[in-house]
Amino acid sequence: MGFVLSIFYFVITYLTPYGLFGQEVVPFRIELILAILIFLVSLPQMLRSFVSKTPQALALVGLTAAVFLSILIGMHWPGGAITQLSKFIPAIYAFFLICLHCDSRKKFKILVLMLLSVSIFVIIQGGRELLQSGTPQMGDVLPGDIPDTVTLNTPLWNYEHPYLVAQQTMPNEWILRIRGLGVINDPNDFGQLLVGVIPLLFIFWKPKKFIRNLAFVLVPVCFLLFGLYLTRSRGALVALIAVVLVGMRRRVGNVTAVVVAGALLAGAMALQFTGGRAISTEAGSDRTELWGEGLQLLKTHPLFGVGMGQMSDVTDNLHTAHNSIVVCAAELGLFGLFFWTLFLLPTVRDAYVIAMPKRVSEAVKPKASEAQSMFNEWRGAPLNKAEINHLGFCLLLSLTGFLAAGWFLSRAFAMMFFLLGGMVAVVYEAARRQGMVASRLPLGRTLVYTAGLTLGLLLAVYVMLRVANLTH
Repeated sequence: MGFVLSIFYFVITYLTPYGLFGQEVVPFRIELILAILIFLVSLPQMLRSFVSKTPQALALVGLTAAVFLSILIGMHWPGGAITQLSKFIPAIYAFFLICLHCDSRKKFKILVLMLLSVSIFVIIQGGRELLQSGTPQMGDVLPGDIPDTVTLNTPLWNYEHPYLVAQQTMPNEWILRIRGLGVINDPNDFGQLLVGVIPLLFIFWKPKKFIRNLAFVLVPVCFLLFGLYLTRSRGALVALIAVVLVGMRRRVGNVTAVVVAGALLAGAMALQFTGGRAISTEAGSDRTELWGEGLQLLKTHPLFGVGMGQMSDVTDNLHTAHNSIVVCAAELGLFGLFFWTLFLLPTVRDAYVIAMPKRVSEAVKPKASEAQSMFNEWRGAPLNKAEINHLGFCLLLSLTGFLAAGWFLSRAFAMMFFLLGGMVAVVYEAARRQGMVASRLPLGRTLVYTAGLTLGLLLAVYVMLRVANLTH
């Protein structure tokens, strides 16, 4: 019951009650009712779950406190702090739901199929609107426009096309970009989701099963790549290239992987993958300028930041920085960035461990004290080494794509990040209980490493910003 309700919760969160059922059901707050029901159903499972022993759980508690304090202290607004918590908690809720209820191969695959179904639904809706809308032109007069206007009423046009965004690139030239609703209501958000889902589809890959692989992996991947093309997202394209680079280097070596990735990037640009917008230091100068503003905000509000979701309100250009690290630091301060990194570090470390054959040993018989709890947390036959490595590598590639896109997008708190964190934690725990991987790092050492990585991430942003400024 808990898993079924969790899947429905994820679908509702991504597609929104409005997108699934229409405007009539929106006042009933289905997502809130569902979240409370899942919490009540999950209470017995919490007592025997491993989730409270993970550093990620501590990180999410700290992040929740950081969100609250960023508004309470940064803006002196208790009511606003409660409002931001109501927006933030649904995303991190995903981590706990995965750890509590995703306890079998079948459920793991259903979770991936859910993400695929959400992606396909949005691509179809966006494609349908794309075929019906035509291309906006300067001088178009839409319902509600002032007669004889010479510009497109962009907000109205976007409102009338909920799965599309009209973006002007040059005078009298527009590109249409597909998007979703709710937490993926921006083309970049949806593109980041697609880049994260594509590697997960290879969980269904079976050697020497051509028909199966064609139906369950290759065709869906091609469809999602087409959807990625329709988002016209530069950040998502860079992330896709990063996934290809990391995915191929194990099989063909670093040099060949770099050559292939470079060829794919050149081909994508030749095919107008980004709608004619360049990927270069000069083209991204506006973004690096925002990085600088974000770092300045961190200097003036170092501990708790300017407040969750407030960066665009306090900057002169009314935009947020297109970098997850900068946004997290500017809005939540060093306190919030530390706990965000505390979630990131063990997630990436555990994904890397279970993806590497040399780091995973053959299964051993679990201790008598853990045998029953292992059964409760991963039902059916235990995972073998090959399965652990395969799942780990798919998750590592998905994280690579998500984080690479996040370096150019302000998506530090996207639900997909916490979904992937939960999936990694579940697989790692299944391997740990069978003696296939080492225990998690001690909390003290993890905290020290987190502090170092937090400063390292800020330093990396600062160095890239300085280099970009020198090239202008």
